[in-house]
Order: sequence, then C-alpha cells, then structure tokens
Amino acid sequence: MALDYGERRVGVAVTDATGLLAQPLETIRGARRPELFARLLELVREYGVGTLVLGLPLHMDGGSGDQAAATRRFGDEVEKRTGIAVHYLDERWTSREAERVLGEAGSSRQRQQKKRERTDPVAAALLLRTWLDREARR
Repeated sequence: MALDYGERRVGVAVTDATGLLAQPLETIRGARRPELFARLLELVREYGVGTLVLGLPLHMDGGSGDQAAATRRFGDEVEKRTGIAVHYLDERWTSREAERVLGEAGSSRQRQQKKRERTDPVAAALLLRTWLDREARR
C-alpha cells in the first residue's frame, strides 16, 4: 500500500497479490487522527498489506523541510499503529504527474477540490508503481 500524505487528505493506492498492478484506491479526507488511522487499519486488514510506502516531499535540491519532517512523524505513527515498516520514497513529481495523467482542467472551486481528491490516490499509485518497479529489479 502507498500513501500520499497531506495535512488535509491522504491518497491511498494498493497493489494486487502479484505486485504487478498499482491502483488508486481512495482519498481519506480530514486531518482527524483517530478517524484517519481507523480507516488505514481497516484498509491494511482488508487488503492484507505487508508493506507501506509513504511519499516523502523533498525540495527540488533533494533537501528536506517542514513538510518532510511532518511526513516522517506521520510515518512513525503509521508504523507504530499498524506494526508494518514504512518505506519512504521521493515524491517530488508525483502530484504533477498525477494531474497530467488525469488530464483535467477547470477553474471552479468545487471542480478544483474534486480534482485534488482524485489526484491524491493517483499520486499514491504512481509512488507504488515506482516502488514495485524498484523492488522487481532487486
């Protein structure tokens, strides 16, 4: 399972049992920790998750900042609550690539919100696809 963490939304993607396909699953909305972790635990159980990949938002120069630190804190909490090791993967281009994949345009506020909610799980799927490809080469 891959997670695209944000303060307001977390995009979720899963792979099949063969580890060949990465599919966007859902966006978990809201920053309320109990509900967020309850849903993550449901998904971990439902999909038999054995590995968690978390996108790490690095700066363009590869350095980390406040958002990367917040993501690592979130990852530590995910690992503690699920008992599954969290692996971090550079996510610098995943949101832009997800937007490109979705190919959506529009300017209304409601349309932009829906676009972001669809982008998050697609970004998580791109992270997961990258992870699966790297693992297959090992």
